[in-house]
Amino acid sequence: MTSLSPADAERLKHAFQRCRDMDGTLNEQLRAYADASRDVFPAYGEAVDNLVTRLNGNGGGETAPRPGESMPPFMLPDESGRLVALSSLLESGPVAVMFFRGHWCPYCRLNVRAVVQALDRVESMGARIVAIMPETQEYTQQLKAEAGAPFPILTDLDNGYALSLNLAIWLGAEIQHLLSYQDMAKFHGNDGWMLPIPAVFVVGRDGLVKARFVDPDFRKQIEIDDLLEALEGASREA
Repeated sequence: MTSLSPADAERLKHAFQRCRDMDGTLNEQLRAYADASRDVFPAYGEAVDNLVTRLNGNGGGETAPRPGESMPPFMLPDESGRLVALSSLLESGPVAVMFFRGHWCPYCRLNVRAVVQALDRVESMGARIVAIMPETQEYTQQLKAEAGAPFPILTDLDNGYALSLNLAIWLGAEIQHLLSYQDMAKFHGNDGWMLPIPAVFVVGRDGLVKARFVDPDFRKQIEIDDLLEALEGASREA
């Protein structure tokens, strides 16, 4: 079991660019990248399969807020250090609260890019997007700049908010070794190797969850059309 070689890292970079530029839905892009990643770095694909099996066996993310339940409030710093509260975001309309693993995660980068491309439709219905990651502001800034994301990307240091939603997971020794080429301790400001399960909560102006997407397999994300449909439904209720 080895970490990623520089040559294979370059192959993955090209695979990411190819998948990013392909026509197709977000999940078609994600599947294409997952397939390419498995070809280049099969040990990581197998380790992720093992992680997903473990998380599903433990009910990973199942107890996170469900439709009809209140979304717990948060106040977290954005990429410039300004504190952003859920309550203030909800003043103008429904909000999609989206959890991402980090700026280094190609699946997250594809997802953020797809959301940015749909922002005109999101904003036309009076809705907003907010992203949450466990990384320090240096790295939330990187993701924001790369994606051209005008929405806030908040730092959930030590996964405190994700933990309160039962979304934070420990990656385990196998994946720690395979991802040792990534400086997670620097990204997170700690060496805990904890990440959130990627998740989306569409929250209405009344603070209640209207729809959610939670899947321990980060290679799958909410389809953009489904996100827009959920936001539109929440907007009609407002």
